[in-house]
Amino acid sequence: MTPSSFPVIRLKPKANARAIRHGFPWIYDNELVVDRRTRNIPPGSIAILEDADRRPMALVAVNPNSRIMGRVLDRNLEASIDQAWLAAKLSRAFELRSRIYDAPFYRLIHAEADGLPGVVIDRFGDVAVVQPNAAWAEVLLEPLVQALVDVTGVTTVLKSGSGRARGLEGLDDDSATLIGSAPDAPVPVTMNGATYMADLTGGQKTGLFYDQRPNHGFAADLCKDAKVLDVFSHVGGFALAALAGGAQSALSVDGSSPALALAEQGAEVSGFGDRFSTRKGDAFETLAALAEEGEQFDVVICDPPAFAPSKPALEKGLRAYERVARLSAPLVREGGYLVLCSCSHAADLAKFRGASVRGIGRAGRQAQLIHTGFAGPDHPLMPQLAESGYLKALFFRL
Repeated sequence: MTPSSFPVIRLKPKANARAIRHGFPWIYDNELVVDRRTRNIPPGSIAILEDADRRPMALVAVNPNSRIMGRVLDRNLEASIDQAWLAAKLSRAFELRSRIYDAPFYRLIHAEADGLPGVVIDRFGDVAVVQPNAAWAEVLLEPLVQALVDVTGVTTVLKSGSGRARGLEGLDDDSATLIGSAPDAPVPVTMNGATYMADLTGGQKTGLFYDQRPNHGFAADLCKDAKVLDVFSHVGGFALAALAGGAQSALSVDGSSPALALAEQGAEVSGFGDRFSTRKGDAFETLAALAEEGEQFDVVICDPPAFAPSKPALEKGLRAYERVARLSAPLVREGGYLVLCSCSHAADLAKFRGASVRGIGRAGRQAQLIHTGFAGPDHPLMPQLAESGYLKALFFRL
């Protein structure tokens, strides 16, 4: 399709056109003039966005089934959104990661911040896992995958259909092998001196969370000769890094038996299986039980799932973060360290820090905040989109 043949969507007079001109990438359904013609645009179509005065602003991907009805793809109205366009975006992202990392294990595409709204691609050596979390990426999945192979040389591409974002776009939750053959065993990934086992087909999201890599590293520096507790540990994120950093012992707590099995496998492969143990159970109940048992740790880390994935869930989520802090603080010995994390974009840094400090105070402890960590550079932040900077890690000394 040529730009002249694209459908047109138009902002209402009161919509914030200035924010979009200054780089904000989303147009919500209540900001658009929505008539029968607009409602009938097939999800994933490319359209021209006009301001209320009918001045063209950008090429956007449209999905009438989503609250985010328009996603800005290109401000050049003559751009062709095709395989070559996708390859250019992938090449720019690939160049950044290749400069930062000496091995091909990283997030390659971080959605809007890498110019591909709603698209997440994690790389595991010769395997890439794609999450097309927006309708336009589902429509253009074939050229996206071909461009991905051409740019990076990966030989296997998996599609992960899991996650809340696809549901919000009206997309299915089907996963598939798009190119090559899916690995029949977990893939070993080395980070911060430890080896993690990533289940690319049966694990959470894409199989491993690369975003915490720098925070794992900072925590490891606090863990020499320490007794460490890692709660909501998934495949051993903080615990394995702590052991690589010289921890005396590490206990991983998680509700998932498969995740803990992968953590144990990672500890064995890394060579510190004898210093690692696991405990399956509800995190809140386990924190309370450990306190009743009189346990104390030098370093306690809590990295829960998103308790506030959306604005309606914010207050409930903040109470949950406060509760995590209140239950975990008593387990930290005097002079020890408490690390509290949030991956909820609805809870900004100030709100999350406030909830954490309240919880520590309610536990009768005093704290120094010694470091605030964020996602690694393979998860770049789009300055105009606060949601792209979702990860926060607070390091307290109690």
